[in-house]
Amino acid sequence: MKNFFSRIIGGKNYEDFPEELTDEYVEIDTSAGKTGKTKIIVRPFVIQDFGDIKPILDSLREGMTVALINIKPLKERDIIELKRAVSKLKKTCEAIDGDIAGFGEDWVVVTPSFAQVHRTGSDIVSE
Repeated sequence: MKNFFSRIIGGKNYEDFPEELTDEYVEIDTSAGKTGKTKIIVRPFVIQDFGDIKPILDSLREGMTVALINIKPLKERDIIELKRAVSKLKKTCEAIDGDIAGFGEDWVVVTPSFAQVHRTGSDIVSE
């Protein structure tokens, strides 16, 4: 075991370290830093009119939400409002350095900066 550590630390011998570094253990409290904000939330949304994008944008700006957005109701009602809503989603996505993509005819996914939408196949269309 001593040779293993000496190889990792660049040839120094295990015995060369001060006694307080080699014989003591440190306990780490793993529950101390846990908060509700550390989990990623995958959240579904439905856009029926342009005003429905505000809660989506707020969730995305928090940074821990992957939004799955059903755009079918707005698409059936007003295509111009849909384009305006998708444009607003794109701008917010760029601002948070996220990713946005449409899949199928009626869904859009928006991810935060640490996630990326996998694009292969004919069903997924980049927005």
